[in-house]
Amino acid sequence: MAVWSKLQKSLYSIVSNKVDFQIHCSVYRMDSQRGNTNLPRYWITIGKDVVFDYPKQFASDEQNNRYPYQTQVSEISSCIREYIDCPVNLLPEKKFESDLWGLTDILKAVDKRLGKEKLKNYFVSSNSTINEILNKRFNK
Repeated sequence: MAVWSKLQKSLYSIVSNKVDFQIHCSVYRMDSQRGNTNLPRYWITIGKDVVFDYPKQFASDEQNNRYPYQTQVSEISSCIREYIDCPVNLLPEKKFESDLWGLTDILKAVDKRLGKEKLKNYFVSSNSTINEILNKRFNK
């Protein structure tokens, strides 16, 4: 996978400037009696609100007792790359099979290549996070 900063820059180039969108990827070093490992984290903020937080939002009850050593960070990066590379005319209805986290709906909501009408038709019954993003984007 390409360097994170290049992927992040590519994503920022298609994000509407009307939404205070930021995406981050960081690696935390964890040392324990069982060993050492690097634990990655992805998170997205809209303004000061964290709207996507991997792995925190996606840890199962079993994983809450132990931090997930096996992560899907490279898959998340690949999903972001697939989204960026997708032809714009296919984006509104496209279902990204690799998106196991609902990430592409957030990306669609902030994508300046997609207009208000296409997004309103696509997100007929969306969740509150998507509604907030769309309101910030189109009601300023």
